[in-house]
Amino acid sequence: MAVVIFSDVHADAGALAAMLACIGDPHFGERFGAIDTIVNLGDLLHRGDHPQETLEEIQDLSRKYRLISLMGNHDHAFLTGLPVSGSDAASAYRHEQIRGSPMLSMFDTMPVEWVGDGMLFVHGGPLELGPSTLRLKFWQRLGREAGDSYAGYYYTPAMAFSLLKERNLRYLCCGHQHTSLCCMNHPGTGVQPCKLDYSPIAPAVTSDRGALYEARIALDSPTILRVGACHGTNPEFACTDFKTFSFLRIA
Repeated sequence: MAVVIFSDVHADAGALAAMLACIGDPHFGERFGAIDTIVNLGDLLHRGDHPQETLEEIQDLSRKYRLISLMGNHDHAFLTGLPVSGSDAASAYRHEQIRGSPMLSMFDTMPVEWVGDGMLFVHGGPLELGPSTLRLKFWQRLGREAGDSYAGYYYTPAMAFSLLKERNLRYLCCGHQHTSLCCMNHPGTGVQPCKLDYSPIAPAVTSDRGALYEARIALDSPTILRVGACHGTNPEFACTDFKTFSFLRIA
């Protein structure tokens, strides 16, 4: 059974539709198996200019699959009126049109993390750092050095692996920073980056934004898996059976 993961749609309903077309392709099922769960890592809102269509697609998705949705920092910022950068006038206007919409009720009980089969899913980071906004889990960012910044608290891979060990978990899956990344904590050698080599899936899985490419990682050590953004010209998402993890890109 497969778990599909996506993050950072940012009101790009077209990119989300392209991902849905891919997972609905029979060749996707042949490659990855039947879809058991879909995990939205957060940031459905802001930056793009189709928030209503995006939320409508999410509602439809939740009727077809078991859907786990997590709160993202931009979702939280929109709901609380916190100003953040990145949205142009068209995006701001379209988002104001949905303020007060019943569709926003999906965020009312949205959690900040979810655990499945030894994997911790979050939007940004795993640390418990108190109530300060930029230290909340959906504002945390993976970096080389730890510390506060104007963009959110940075945590290191070593900090994440230490927390995973404390919680008896092996994997961290996050989004937030829009680029795919993988690193493993190997016994003896420590934290090492994983090279992501993308190749086209055969038989081809396609959408109106291109064909699907895959970089597959074996989950044989504690691993941090950061999923790229599901928006723009080349949307990214991922799929896992908790034995392997596939970073996926439409190009």
